[in-house]
Amino acid sequence: MAKTDTKSETTRGSRPRRSATPITASRPTRRTASAKTETPYHHGALREALLQAAERVLERDGLGGLTLRAVAREAGVSHAAPTHHFGDLTGLLSELAAVGFRQFNAAMTASCDAATTPLEAALARPKAYVAYAQAHPGMYGIMFRSERLDYSRPSLHEAAEASFAGLANAIGMMRQEQISGDALTLNQGAAIARAWSMVHGFTMLLLDGRLEDILERLPEGTTAERLLEAMLTAPITSKPPGH
Repeated sequence: MAKTDTKSETTRGSRPRRSATPITASRPTRRTASAKTETPYHHGALREALLQAAERVLERDGLGGLTLRAVAREAGVSHAAPTHHFGDLTGLLSELAAVGFRQFNAAMTASCDAATTPLEAALARPKAYVAYAQAHPGMYGIMFRSERLDYSRPSLHEAAEASFAGLANAIGMMRQEQISGDALTLNQGAAIARAWSMVHGFTMLLLDGRLEDILERLPEGTTAERLLEAMLTAPITSKPPGH
């Protein structure tokens, strides 16, 4: 996928915000004046700290507020640190999306491992899919913003491929057949696309608040999760139109 040109976005940055820390009335001392010194990190720890800071900024301020400078401020390091580790905003977003996919995959694997019945196993993955998106809407949003990501970066490519492999394996288990992620039959591809479209579409409608109208018309106490269960377990009618 083509890498988005974000040079102007990364160099322009955003105007620094005022600190959210209350200002005390006491006279600042020399030590207080140096409180903004950079937080020391080892090289590997700094990269991880920057990604954690980026996730906080993303979930708090949205994609529009996620800039290299904002991440540096959040982590308490120099403005040059994110550029040194990620190159540009596309690089940072791509590495952050890789983190999201790994979290996403781990959540779905854990939910499937906890299932105790065939029905629970069938519902576990889509439920975990939606639950992750609800808990991390910012992360979920960038994971599927291909125009902002660079899939040639190994970490993102591997994490996204692992996510697809998990989906393909789940569909294969339901169809009681082995599915290779490298070569699909038309029916296998249709089954994967159908399942993904249903759950991803449901998730986006839920995050955008577009399911409220339906939920308000359902019996009192019906949750979005219960609606998803009904969608996944309802039989598809085979009765021809007009009969």
